[in-house]
Amino acid sequence: MLTVEEARERILAHFAPRESEEVPLTEALGRVLARDAIAHEELPPFANSAMDGYALRAEDTRGATAEMPARLRLVGEVPAGRVYAGTVQPGEVVRILTGAPLPAGADAVLQQELVTVAEDTVALAGEVSLGNNVRAAGEDVRPGALLVRAGTELGPAEIALLAALGLHPISVIRRPRVAILATGDELAPLGTQPRPGQIRESNSPYLAAAVTRAGAEPWSLGVAPDRADELRARLASADTADLILTSGGVSVGDYDLVKRILSEQGHMDFWRVAMRPGKPLAFGLLGTTPLLGLPGNPVSAAVTFELFGRPAIRRMLGCARVERPTVRAVLEGEDMPRGDRRHYVRARLRSRDGTLMARATGAQGSHLISSLQGAAGYLVIEEGEGMVCAGSVVPVLLLNDALPWDDA
Repeated sequence: MLTVEEARERILAHFAPRESEEVPLTEALGRVLARDAIAHEELPPFANSAMDGYALRAEDTRGATAEMPARLRLVGEVPAGRVYAGTVQPGEVVRILTGAPLPAGADAVLQQELVTVAEDTVALAGEVSLGNNVRAAGEDVRPGALLVRAGTELGPAEIALLAALGLHPISVIRRPRVAILATGDELAPLGTQPRPGQIRESNSPYLAAAVTRAGAEPWSLGVAPDRADELRARLASADTADLILTSGGVSVGDYDLVKRILSEQGHMDFWRVAMRPGKPLAFGLLGTTPLLGLPGNPVSAAVTFELFGRPAIRRMLGCARVERPTVRAVLEGEDMPRGDRRHYVRARLRSRDGTLMARATGAQGSHLISSLQGAAGYLVIEEGEGMVCAGSVVPVLLLNDALPWDDA
């Protein structure tokens, strides 16, 4: 039986970033940048005022005090979006609004509330320092600067920066297409009434949502009954997918057909991993298409997707980091028994006086879908003997890239 790390390494060896495509910057949220974004101009593109006030020459204010204010002649105005046509001469000021280009000859701005204006004369009751309230050209970004590194998932901040430098449209990695197939006579597809002995199928909706959140496009193949010919036909229809995800049919039962068909028509790399939930996990190639066979129990399917399916998608997206971050937290609640396989325990996280605390979401059976709700991470209980006692520090695989702080 493979370890989790061995299984993930063997799976990821079959995946590489997809080709790039250009998209409008307004549609790039959540997409992964294909190439380094480099600045070709400076930001701000020109020196401008940080305040509504008066543009002037700092040297004209030397020696100004409340008793002996400097008096300068008001010669014009420049609003944002305009350029002052002249040059500020000694003894002159120009009314300027926030964001307007600094007029030639001026080297400082004094905010309007610190001056007194009478007709065309502006009185200043103190000295103004060079560069006061001036945003220098290139203060934020210089030409040639690396703005966003390839492999970065674009968020609002990255999009704002790229927009400010005129990088539109933008080159991103194509979203992988992931086919999803549930198997089993016992499953009633979403929107249908279960027959006697059936249960409502939930793995496909979960996986479609998880695939979308990972950055790929889900492609539903529906629910295949436990018939080899029907399963072969469904799988054959997905030969253009970048990855096939199945749930169920990978254990050792008489009707576990996915593993058999993968062995007959393709190449099966492995089918067991030393973990729980999720020991029966199949991976191989169906033709040239990678197939990841997840267990049928809902929690097992969810956990194995996070550990193996999501990293494969992130590798295809060219992400700089394909795995979720791991943090350390103090175990609350009941002691946790170790075993012969690594255990991934669904857990809620909260902050207590700045310390991250973790508590199991409840009973941890692999069929208990409700145990997934509210889980911010998986406690990683390593194999071995004895117990992990409450109060111990344990690793937690986060299910979100941002650390959740739940003070409830």
